Amino acid sequence: MGRKPKKQREGQFWKGKSKFERPRKERPPVNYEELVRENKNFEAYYKAQKVVNEGEWDEFMSCMKENLPAAFRITGSKDMACALLGVMKKTFFEPLSKLVPTELPEGELEAGEHTAKPLKPVRLPWYPDNLAWQLNLTRSIIRRCEAYWQLHQFLITETETGNISRQEAVSMIPPLVLDVQPHHKVLDLCAAPGSKTAQLIEFLHGSDDKVLAATPNGLVVANDVDNKRCYMLTHQAKRLQSPAFIITNHDAAFMPNIHHTNQDGNVQPIKFDRVLCDVPCSGDGTLRKNFDVWAKWNPVNGANLHGLQLRIARRGLEMLGVGGRLVYSTCSLNPLENEAVIQRLLLESDDAVQLVDVSQQLPGLKFNPGLEDWVLMNREMEVIKSAAEIPVKNTNLFNKHLFPPSEENKGKLNLTKCIRILPHHQDTGGFFVAVLEKVKPLPGEKVFTEKEDDAKSASNTQRIRQPPKKRRCQGYKEEPYFYFKDDEPIWPGISNFYGMRKEVEPGHFFHRAREGKKRNIYITTNLVKDIITLNQHRLKIINTGVKVLVRSDNKGAPCDFRLAQEGCRVLLPLFSHRKITVTKNDLVLMMQNDDMEMPPEIVTLHSNTQEQCVDLCTGAVAFLYSGDDGVNVELVGWKGNKSVRAYVAKNDRIHYLRLLGADTSRYEKNKFQEQRKTELKNSEKTETSTTDDKTESSMNTSENGDENVTEMTENDAPEDSCVEESNTIEAQ
Repeated sequence: MGRKPKKQREGQFWKGKSKFERPRKERPPVNYEELVRENKNFEAYYKAQKVVNEGEWDEFMSCMKENLPAAFRITGSKDMACALLGVMKKTFFEPLSKLVPTELPEGELEAGEHTAKPLKPVRLPWYPDNLAWQLNLTRSIIRRCEAYWQLHQFLITETETGNISRQEAVSMIPPLVLDVQPHHKVLDLCAAPGSKTAQLIEFLHGSDDKVLAATPNGLVVANDVDNKRCYMLTHQAKRLQSPAFIITNHDAAFMPNIHHTNQDGNVQPIKFDRVLCDVPCSGDGTLRKNFDVWAKWNPVNGANLHGLQLRIARRGLEMLGVGGRLVYSTCSLNPLENEAVIQRLLLESDDAVQLVDVSQQLPGLKFNPGLEDWVLMNREMEVIKSAAEIPVKNTNLFNKHLFPPSEENKGKLNLTKCIRILPHHQDTGGFFVAVLEKVKPLPGEKVFTEKEDDAKSASNTQRIRQPPKKRRCQGYKEEPYFYFKDDEPIWPGISNFYGMRKEVEPGHFFHRAREGKKRNIYITTNLVKDIITLNQHRLKIINTGVKVLVRSDNKGAPCDFRLAQEGCRVLLPLFSHRKITVTKNDLVLMMQNDDMEMPPEIVTLHSNTQEQCVDLCTGAVAFLYSGDDGVNVELVGWKGNKSVRAYVAKNDRIHYLRLLGADTSRYEKNKFQEQRKTELKNSEKTETSTTDDKTESSMNTSENGDENVTEMTENDAPEDSCVEESNTIEAQ
């Protein structure tokens, strides 16, 4: 029997199975500028912790009360990223540097408006290849200044296409020091919303080899405990389109083992090469952007989260392989969430884990070393000096592990190798990073060997752990993943049409449809396929794979599946047919044409392009362009009998047109230009109406004069006629 339905509550109406809830009241808008950015306990607590060097406290607090600058980084391949960087500097940064401040009326100044000042973009020196930047953009200035507004629109459109990632500056550091290589197996235990995960994927695809960059040997597993945030993570990461990426939905502190087939053919849990633990924290390092934390902050927030943070980091070390690296990070300044957690991990590991100095990996970054001494305070701001002095009322909150290390352990732990980033150093948020390296198995950790993996060689007296009970999944139940078999009926048609290479097997591809036609076809790497096949019934997998083929039931095409733009980078190296090399003008022509009824005709393209189209039948094609300036564009489209078209979304069209130096006004609306046009039309109407009024006035004057003349003529007429008549009589 199922659950009994809940009784209908007052104010709720039922219609079949759909529930219509009472409309929610709209929340009043919050004016963040009026929020009080002050907390006396915060100041007293961190003064006691000595997180700031002497003489810097006033500067530190002043910076904490200011708004946080916007930061972003350019993503994608090195060539395309450098090309977009050049466009950004020339088209958007140069006009801002030459901006002349305009004077505002007194009324707007009193309302808090600010003049638009020349912008000096700040390059983050510690980020590779000059791809990370910081800007001081405010909403009021964006609204008032055209140059700022255009830069803002550029950041929005490029973010939607995945070519720019808007991310807090200090948040970019953990993936950098994790040092991910294309062959690494990477685990991100607390991944949502996904900005750091996106960095991990970029580094995984960072090989100079084109095939290896598209399909790396490693993988990234991104996990989050919140089901809804997992779908946010999916949206963030899917812009990068990696076939070596899996999203899971589990509690990070109890993350289940992920099994795979090793080189010997045995199935065993994966030991990851890299693990990122960006754990939940009190977030008092984000006060510059999360202003509501000022009022909520209290000194025991860190102690409340210490246990959770420790469990997550401990589980990360258990899943890390020997020789691997784990990065622990928080956006908190509290030592109970930072050094206290690292101290306990090091002491419990029995020298199996050690801190790594990564300061050389971050040239130009200003930071303070980790703390070796700190103070515990309860909610009443009472100082607790030792475990023996913990008040009875706080025994459930504090324990002996939260206190700083003894003098004997300070030199052994080397907590000064941790990194503390303070806001006033480089105009950022507050952040903590610690890098741990696993040099040997943890105490009690099971080491899998070939003999232990072989079930037949197991001893009869060996204790066999019973499989855990199946947990009830939270959230939406995902459809399973059905990989192609060797005798897949649709594969020969796809392989012959696109000319798939011999090493490409149908088993790389999968679909999600239990029954009926296969609408979308996805691809993963061999490692991801192995993991999905072995774990999809025991892991809650939210998303994986890249869509590469879409069903297109076109009677004129021999193949029922066309290419998908999101899988272009992955699939193009795997086939040899249906590729057309185009010129820059051809590409611009196709990008600027979005008319589905009248696509560009083949005869309008370059002669070389026309020759390539002659031998191709109707169907999906890939357009390839390679420029001398390092701009390489790969697009999918359709070749008809007489015309071609590119299947590219609006924002992608804008992106490619920018890189090609072409006009983007067809897809971008400039509200300032429209406003000027409207004002010009209104002024023309005003001038026209003024001219019409003058003309009408003069015409009225003329009409009045004519009326007088007419009246005079009519009055004189009888006399003339009488004279003429009398003369006539006299003549007779």
